[in-house]
Order: sequence, then structure tokens, then C-alpha cells
Amino acid sequence: MSGTTTAAAALRRRAAGAGANRWVVLVVLCVSLLLVALDATVLHVAVPAVTEDLKPGAIELLWIVDVYPLVCASLLILFGTLGDRVGRRRILLLGYGLFGIASGLAACAHDAQVLILARALLGVGGAMIMPATLSILRQVFPDRRERAVAIGVWSAVAAVGAAVGPLLGGFLLEHFWWGSVFLVNIPLMLISLPIGRLLLPESRGDRNGPWDVVGALMAAGGLFGVVLGVKRLGGGEPVESVWTVAPLIVGAVLMVLFVRRQRRRTHPLVDLSMFRRPAFSTSVGCIVLAMLALVGLELIAAQYLQLVLGLSPLQTGLRLLPLTFAAMAAGLFGARMLRRFGPRRMVCSGFCLTAVSVLTLTAMGGRDNTGLLLFGFLLLGFGLEMTLFGAYESMLSEAPPAQAGGAAAIGETSYQLGAGIGIALLGSVMNAAYAPGLRSVPGVPTSAAASAGHSLGEAYDVAERLGGVRGAALRDAARHAFVHGLHVTLLVSAGLLLLGAVMALRLPRIMQCEVPAAAVAVPAPREVTQSRVSA
Repeated sequence: MSGTTTAAAALRRRAAGAGANRWVVLVVLCVSLLLVALDATVLHVAVPAVTEDLKPGAIELLWIVDVYPLVCASLLILFGTLGDRVGRRRILLLGYGLFGIASGLAACAHDAQVLILARALLGVGGAMIMPATLSILRQVFPDRRERAVAIGVWSAVAAVGAAVGPLLGGFLLEHFWWGSVFLVNIPLMLISLPIGRLLLPESRGDRNGPWDVVGALMAAGGLFGVVLGVKRLGGGEPVESVWTVAPLIVGAVLMVLFVRRQRRRTHPLVDLSMFRRPAFSTSVGCIVLAMLALVGLELIAAQYLQLVLGLSPLQTGLRLLPLTFAAMAAGLFGARMLRRFGPRRMVCSGFCLTAVSVLTLTAMGGRDNTGLLLFGFLLLGFGLEMTLFGAYESMLSEAPPAQAGGAAAIGETSYQLGAGIGIALLGSVMNAAYAPGLRSVPGVPTSAAASAGHSLGEAYDVAERLGGVRGAALRDAARHAFVHGLHVTLLVSAGLLLLGAVMALRLPRIMQCEVPAAAVAVPAPREVTQSRVSA
């Protein structure tokens, strides 16, 4: 961090040509990420309109919602490593084109099958875009301190996209038909394609040996099975169901075979030796734990705000906005915090701060407490983004430049798996704590109590059918049982977050900013058409 580091950074900027262009590249990459993040959540508010128009069956509706994240998570490693081989910019631009075409197809879908196909193609495009943005960012910002700033902006944009999706979808649905939530992607893609082709630098990793096509397909099939099984568990499907157990078993077997294959190959698809580096493996574990705690909590918090406090979907989204604003602030100030505190203290502190926020939220009850929710969500957003920022930055900086695409894909895959496991695990904890509170409600038949024990929304439906004193008693008991289940779930989440804080102690104490000399030669965007970035 002395004058030597500053001089090296200046040398790299001069080698890159017009130094300011790398920040323009960051803007292009952030627009890419924003589209993918928006599309992951924008459909949620459009589900009722889609159901009314296309009349999908229950299974078709489930696939309409889930096929995008399922396909995207399954193909991240395939396209991340393919980008290392054939060019990361090339994969990103192909992803732009496919995303735009799939968006048009989804907007014009006339039946559920076409919409499912379009959503699957969107997942393929998203899997091409997401790892490419991080791996190109890794190449364009060889100086770790500048890269930390770039990753902070990148993660803040991701937080904005996830939060703005439902709000944008609600606005479009009020003025247009449901297909408009997909059409919004097309003009942005039409702008991003020529700008990306002009400004984004091309880069490749290690091109020695053939690309492991069989290994890529094994990874895709294994992740598809694991993520599908986890999503079914999170959706409340029985654990013993063959459609839950079979994908999990097949996916796990394929992933084990994939790991064995990579260890034997001279030129593996993914260099698993990266996991021998404590900073890399710990960062991946921290991402999984952070998402595991967050996603399940967000889902349960949304139910609490709407079903217990009686807020509308728009009011619920507005109540959750402080979490997003806090995450944006942590992302924008993350680079400064990382330089000052180092990865270990930053990630560990982020976990601890998030655990404190979760424990604070255990004071939530059956009545609205705006100040408590505001304080808890602000702490939650800031602490969690500190954790994710520090973990992503450490993981990406620890990976060899030649494996940037594979490393980015591993990070995004761990993010998706953590989210899926979180919904399944915390949803199961919630149900286990909620259902017993409805077994002995006076005057309520056993069958009605059993149905009400599935979810709070179903309990309200049962209570409405019962009516009178019995219905009121069931409704009141369900609300109290849900709040109790929420408290238990928050305590379990706090335990997971504290486990993450202990895990983070394996991260480096200080932020090492020295960069190998091989990373210095980054071509200027104008030179891209005639030269390649050497990894």
C-alpha cells in the first residue's frame, strides 16, 4: 500500500490506454447485471395476471416462476468456463442477444408452454451474462483497490435490481398488460449490444487442452437436479416424494462424478485446487451461509408484513426498501471499509451485525412497530451487504486470472444454492414451529386445523369458511402461531450467521493489494479488435 503499489496501479492504467474507459466498462456491466436481477423478481407481481390470461395448471404455473432461476443456476459453471475458453465478451454479447429474443417471446406468449420455454431461454441468457460480468470486471480492474470499488458498485446495482423488480412490475401492470414486464428488457439490450461490442475488452483464460464438454454437461445436470430438489423442498413438497428425492440423488451423484473427473484431468474444466486456498473456500462458504439466512427471512418477512400486519403488496415493498438502501450504502462504502478493516474483520463484522439485526427483529409481535422494523431492516441490509461484498471480493481476488470465469460461476452458483437451501431450511423450521400451535384450537375440527397448519394464508381461508366464533379463534391462533414460528426462525438464522462469523476468521487479516505483473497488460477498449487480453 506504499508508493510502489500506487506506481504499479498508474502503470497498469497507462497500459490500459484511456484509464477512464474502465469505469465506462463498469457501467455497461452494471446495466447487464441490473437486467438479470430485475428479471429474477419482476414476474412475481405479474403472476395473478398471467394466471388469469393464460390459465396455466398448477404445475405449469410453478414452472413459469421457477424455470428461470433453475436453468440459470444450472448453467453458470458451463458458460463461466466456456467464457474462459472462447472469450468472455463473446459469451456476454451472445447472452445479450438471447436475453432480448427470449424477452420478446415471453411478452408475446399465447399459452403457458411458450412462456415456460421463453423463461427457460431467459435463464440461459442470464447464465451467460452473470459470470461474464464478474470475470470481465476482474480483468478490467487488475488493481485490487480499484476492483474493490467496482465490485461495490456492482453489488449495489444487484441490490437495486432485486428490490426494484416488484415495484417496476407493479407500475407496468397498472398501465399495460403483463407482457410489458418482459418488453422493458428489449430496448436496454438493443443499446447494450453495440455499446458492449465497442467498449468491452475481450479476454480469455488458459486455452491449453480441449474444453471438457462432458464435464460441463455433468455439472449442468448435477446442479439442475440439486437445485430442483432444493426448490421442491422449499416449496413444501414432501421429503419422501420421488420427485423431490430423485433429483437430489441424481444431482448429487453427478456432482460427485464431476469432481472426480476434474481431479483426474490434466486440463480440468474448473481448477478445484482453488478450494485449497483458505480465502477462496471460506469466501464461497460465507456466500452460501449469508444467502441461506437472507432469502428465507425475506420470504417470511413479506408474509408477516402482509398477513399479520395486513399491509398491501406495495406497502410491503416500501417497508422492505430500507433494507435495499442500506445494502446500497454498504456496497458503495465497501471498498473503503475493506481497505481499512481487511477481509476478516469486515466479513466477520458483517455477519455479527446481521445477527444483531435478526435478534432485534425477534421483538416483532402481532402489532405494527414501524421504528423497530426500520431499524432492523437497515441493520440487516448493511450487515449482509458487508458480508457478501467482502466474500465476493476475496473470492474473486484469490482466483487466478485465467480462471476468472470459473471462479465467478462458482460464486454465483453458491449464491443460488444458498438461496434455495435457505428457503427450504428456514421454511421447514417455520412450519415446524407454526403448525403445533393450531392443533388444539377450541371448536375447530381436526381436519380444518390440519389444513390451517400448512400456511398462514391457508389458515385464513379455513377460518373464513368456518366463520363465527370458531373462525375468529382459528384466525387469532394462526396469527400467534405464525409470530412464534417467526421468532424461532429468526433465532435459527442468528445461529447460522454467528457460524458464518466464526468461518470468516479464516479469511486474510489485511487486504493484499499487490498484483502480479502478468495482470498489468490490459488492452484499451479501442485496441480490443486487434489484440487479446492475456490472462
